[in-house]
Amino acid sequence: MSSTNLQKSDEKLPHTAYPEPVDEKRDLEKHGGALPAGDEIPVETHDIFEDDSGVDPVYQAKARILNDAFQEIGMGRYQWYLFIVAGFGWFSDNLWPIVTGLILDPVVNEFNFQGPFLKLGQNIGLLVGAAFWGVASDVWGRKWCFNITLFITGVFAVAAGGSPNAVALCSLAAVWSVGVGGNLPVDSAVFLEFIPASHQYLLTILSIWWAFGQLVGSLVAWPLIADFSCPTPTSSSPGCPRSSNQGWRYFLYAMGGLMLLLFALRFFVFEMYESPKYLMGRGRDADAVAVVHRVAQYNGVESGLTLEMLRDVERRFGGGVKGPSEGGDEEGGELGEGEEEGRWRAMETSAWAAVVRKVRVFSGSHVKGLFATKKLAYSTTLLIIVWAFIGLAFPLYNGFVTYFLATRGADFGDGSVYITYRNQVILSVIGVPGALLAGWMVEMPYLGRKGTLAISTIITGVFLFASTTARTSDALLGWNCGFTFTSNVMYGVLYAVSPELFPTKDRGTGNAIVASANRVFGIMAPIIALYADLSTSVPIWVSGALFIVSGFIALLLPFEPRGKASI
Repeated sequence: MSSTNLQKSDEKLPHTAYPEPVDEKRDLEKHGGALPAGDEIPVETHDIFEDDSGVDPVYQAKARILNDAFQEIGMGRYQWYLFIVAGFGWFSDNLWPIVTGLILDPVVNEFNFQGPFLKLGQNIGLLVGAAFWGVASDVWGRKWCFNITLFITGVFAVAAGGSPNAVALCSLAAVWSVGVGGNLPVDSAVFLEFIPASHQYLLTILSIWWAFGQLVGSLVAWPLIADFSCPTPTSSSPGCPRSSNQGWRYFLYAMGGLMLLLFALRFFVFEMYESPKYLMGRGRDADAVAVVHRVAQYNGVESGLTLEMLRDVERRFGGGVKGPSEGGDEEGGELGEGEEEGRWRAMETSAWAAVVRKVRVFSGSHVKGLFATKKLAYSTTLLIIVWAFIGLAFPLYNGFVTYFLATRGADFGDGSVYITYRNQVILSVIGVPGALLAGWMVEMPYLGRKGTLAISTIITGVFLFASTTARTSDALLGWNCGFTFTSNVMYGVLYAVSPELFPTKDRGTGNAIVASANRVFGIMAPIIALYADLSTSVPIWVSGALFIVSGFIALLLPFEPRGKASI
């Protein structure tokens, strides 16, 4: 792309915060009927799907051009800053399950209710959040969903700190979890759609923020809950009044405030652009090109991408998705019968018309796209099964192992607050190298995503079985260190490979489906804990078996994303 053409392309970019609609008609007139065209982008990437994969050929061809454009730009400042702010989602995803676990004893002592109800409320909220935000990001775009999830979590977590009873606390935990549940389905899609194919392994390394979430939660809870909680009620001292049990409330205020701070960093400090692949999938090619050039400018480099390259794809395939300037609506749809013909049609601007347009896009097309061919359907189905099995196995083990070991005569030694939080911090630190190892393993030949996921999941199940042999606190800590390390590798790969295997236009919905399967099965764990015999070993052995079976299922995935670009 010549310097003259680059200057012209830069002139068309909006100077206010994106997204501001690109005036396509103005730009076409400015350049004499066509935006400046260039030769092919001097970088070529290879995507995961074959040409007969069932993905729309126009969409796939355009996605390859955008992949080439980001590979040409390289990994620059914008992507590294995005690595940080997207990491907040991983941080939140692991922090809040830890939060409910850490406050469980003091809130049960104060409100005198069955603790699994708090976990149940949380898991219901996580399910709603995963289902809603994943689909919403495919309908309304990534940007606003990316920003608002942390805000919802922070506001309702702070409110939960003032809960007057167990019902209010469980309800607010469900609502803050609606925000938490949307983090990974949206954030993984956002990050994946801005990084070059050569750096997709960073999506796995993002799980290091997952370990940081557990570590920060444990460190902050240690002084607050330890110093400001009443002792466990006994027959001689049955009460636990609010005045002497403020630690868990302080903890919720602190963690909720932290979420609001992270939201402020995302919203006010970092300038988040809408995903170019999302825009392209909705027929807004000009906006997609504008964003790519803005990212290039932010990184201090040039991009050879032009609007004409994307338009040429439609001409070669004899059609494609139409945008506002091509006879389609602003959502990339077709003009209906009897509507005004012409290159630019006026859009009805009433509130009711806006509602109708948004409701119209909630169709089954995003789901159908995930099952378009036998191979895609096979891949999507296996991912759903793996997510569901792990969603049940993890909380099922956590809910039963302590009671099981206690009834088997295990000696846990010193049960002091110091030992409890010391062990929690040790387990949190162990997760950090696990995330780094995952990022290295997924790029190894003959191993890749599938091999790493299979090995780590199977070993996680083995460590889980081994933990049932523990008869001392130190022995249990040792087995749990191994379990935590391998499970962090497992989750790092699982959170990365799922969005990689979904096409961009359906990625949010795909993330929502697998995350929802995970949460649905996660809801079953506290229900089992409420009504099952906690002293039985059956749930623990079922949990270990689910991990091992999931590992073997991972080997059956038909696509291997290593060395290939997601579309």
